[in-house]
This record gives sequence, structure tokens and C-alpha cells, in this order.
Amino acid sequence: MRNRQTSGSRSATGSSSGTTAGTAIVLALACAPQFMVVLDISVVNVALPSIQRALGFDEAGLQWVVNAYALTFAGFLLLGGRFADLFGRKRIFVLGLVLFSGASLAGGLANLSSLLIVARAVQGLGAAVLAPATLTVLTTTFSEGTARTRALATWTAVGIAGGTAGNLVGGVLTEYLPWRSILLINVPIGAVAIFLASRFLMADRGRGSRRRLDVAGAALATAGLASLTYGIAQARTYGWSAPVTIGALTAGAVAVALFVMVEARFARAPLIPLRLFRSRALSAGNVAMLLAGACLNPMWYFLTLHMQKALNYSPLQTGLGFLPHTLVAIVVGARVTPWLMRHVEGRTLIVAGALIAAAGFWWQSQITADSGYLAGILGPAIVFSVGSGLLNTPITTTVTSGIDAADAGAASGLMNTTKQFGGALGLAVLVTIAGSHLATPDALAADYGRAFLTIAAILVAVAAVALTLPGQRDGERRRAVND
Repeated sequence: MRNRQTSGSRSATGSSSGTTAGTAIVLALACAPQFMVVLDISVVNVALPSIQRALGFDEAGLQWVVNAYALTFAGFLLLGGRFADLFGRKRIFVLGLVLFSGASLAGGLANLSSLLIVARAVQGLGAAVLAPATLTVLTTTFSEGTARTRALATWTAVGIAGGTAGNLVGGVLTEYLPWRSILLINVPIGAVAIFLASRFLMADRGRGSRRRLDVAGAALATAGLASLTYGIAQARTYGWSAPVTIGALTAGAVAVALFVMVEARFARAPLIPLRLFRSRALSAGNVAMLLAGACLNPMWYFLTLHMQKALNYSPLQTGLGFLPHTLVAIVVGARVTPWLMRHVEGRTLIVAGALIAAAGFWWQSQITADSGYLAGILGPAIVFSVGSGLLNTPITTTVTSGIDAADAGAASGLMNTTKQFGGALGLAVLVTIAGSHLATPDALAADYGRAFLTIAAILVAVAAVALTLPGQRDGERRRAVND
């Protein structure tokens, strides 16, 4: 694999000395769309009041500016991941960019609420195609060892930065520009990425001519995950016992059960080959990813509310308040963790990172309305950002290690699905645990404190799951050190 990739990189760049430049461009191509995809999960939050005033949304309809993206993103991730395997990584990567950028343009120009919701849904579809493709491009370009670890560390850090920057970018753009800018900003970035991908990504034919897409499995997986995500979203609004919640969750569970049966007994070209789960690294790693997503994605929601409602920060001040989280996580994730992974087992780093992050969230759970920024936000942020920076890359590396290139897209789609579904499930559960006291800053701080304490407990469970992961073989460790 290494020789083939090096040869391809030389042909793309024109010389052996250009190999590094060629792979650097591939890395940038994978990271920029990943940043956009993660950014658009949160960037609209700050702009929602402006969107509501401009397009006349009512309170019930406004949530679909967020949910239309989240539902299609989570629901189509498995299908999007398999597309890259069957039809070629480059082709699907470009298709995802075109869908995402085109939908961003349509949403930015929308003059009706219904058009904006449709555009956000298509954006989510583009993200579901694009997100696993970015990871597949990395895992098939960089061989296992130091090169892949560094690439995945950068990709992970960019994803963290995108999640954090969403509030800051949304706050800045909404403060100084029309709300449409939060969507239109994706268009020039996407256009540049399409141009560079067309020029620098190696063409691959995929296996579409030899294997058909698992249509039944795709329909069941998409319907199941979309129904489950919809049910979880409704639980936040109507409660877990509401008929709409129970109906959606039941339908989703039935669809997922049928999906497993179809994949195991009937599919000739399974969307997710169940043999992949024989890998303890993939199966246990995805459980750890599910739990980590249930913690690290929802924390932004509660921190944003705490800063705006309990500390009375403006949207721009809230975005700036997240800068330490971003900087610490990027430095630890992109610089410190790759170096540590050359000397320490991945599962050890996951355990250590989860426990450090748990300690940070326990500290965060002690907040009061009088805590202030330094003691109530900055101190805990440094601790749990160090922990999250340590565990994210080893989990990603573990889940994608030892996977055949032909199944890289399926594994990437599964990992992204696990993470996004974990975030949706975690947020719904944590909102329920936090309660609904809205009277005073003290009551709000107590509510958010319960959520952060629950996050700490879930991270301890992540550490326990990580202990079941396979250890790094001595030969792999020596190769990583010597690369």
C-alpha cells in the first residue's frame, strides 16, 4: 500500500520531493470539508433569532433549521460511507462537496422558511456523504503508523476546532453581517476544495461495476437511524413518554433490527459487513466512541446556555469564551497526542484522557451563578480539554486500524454514525437529567451542574470500555517509533 500511494503522490506532484507536498494537500482537502461539516452543526444556533425574524418562523418550526440538518446527517451516514467503497473515493468526495456547497448557497439565498429547511436537509445529506469520505481519503492515503497517526490527529483537531468555532463564527458573523453569511461562507471554501480535489486526489474506480449497492439495507439503516434521531429530538421537546417520541423510537428500533437481519442473511453486498464486528478494536472502539460522543458533543450546548443565561454573556462574548477550549484541545490533540502515541498504547491514552476529562467535568459540575469565568469556565476547560485531546485521536485510530481498504468507507461511516448518534442520544438524556428550572441563575447553574456530573460519570464508563480494547502489538509499536 505504501509503495502504491507514494507512486500516486509522485504522479500527482511531479517529483519525489513533491510527495510531501502532495500528501499535505490531501490532508488539507480532508480537513477543510470536515471543518465545514462540524461547523454547520452549531454555527446556526447563535443566528436562530435573526433567522426567525427574517423568515417568520414560529417556535415549533424554528427547531427544524437545526434538526433538518442533524436528522439527514445522522440518517444517511452509513449509506454515505459505503458510497466511497462502491463508487470511488474521489468521485464521492467531490459529490459530497457539490451537494454541501450547493445547499449552502440555496439556504443562504432562501426567502421562505420552507426553502431554508429543505436546503438544510440537503446540506445534511451532503455532509453524510462528505464526512466519511474525508476519513476514507486519509486512511487510504496514509499507511498505518506515524504518518496516519499524525494525519488523524490533525483531522480530529480540525473537527474539534469546527465544533468549538461554530459558536464563535456564528456570533461574529451574526453581529456584523446578515444571518445569510453563516451559510454563504461555505460556498467559496467548497469551490476551492472541489478544484483542488479534482486536481490532486487520485482517481479510483471503486467496485460499483462488480457489486451492487445494498438498497434494502440502505433504506432500513437510513429509516432506522433517522427515526431514532427524530424520536430523540422529540424527547427534548415533548418528553420521553409522549406518543410521538415512543412511536419514532419504536419504529427506529424495528428498522435497525430488520437491518441487522438483512445484512446477516439476505444482502449480497452488505452496507455494513457484519464480519467487521469480529474485530474487537472496531466493536469496542465504536462503543467507546458512542459514549464519548454522548459527552463531548452535548457539552457545548450546556456551556453556551450557562454563559449566556447564568453569566449574561452576549453571543460574541460566549464565542470568545470558548477559545481556550479550542486552543488547548488543538495543541494537545494535534501535537502532544501523536508524540505520546509513539511511546504509549492507544488504550492507555484513551483511559487516561477519559479520566482526566471526567475530573474536569466534575470540577465544571461545581459551578454556581457566582463562579465567574476564571473558576467556573476557564479552569475546568483546561482540564477536560486536555483529556478530550488525549482520547479522541486514539479512539479514531483504533476504530480504523486493521481495516481493509475495500471496507474503509463502511468503517468510516459507522464511526461517524456512532459519534453523531451518541451526541444526539447524550443531549436528549442530559437535557432530561438537567431538568427545566428557568427561574433564577442559581437554579440554572444547579441544572447544568447535574448535566456536567453525568458527563463525568459517562467518561468513567469510556475508560472502562477502553480497557477491553486490544493492546498494541510490539511490532507495530516499534514500526511507529522508527517511522
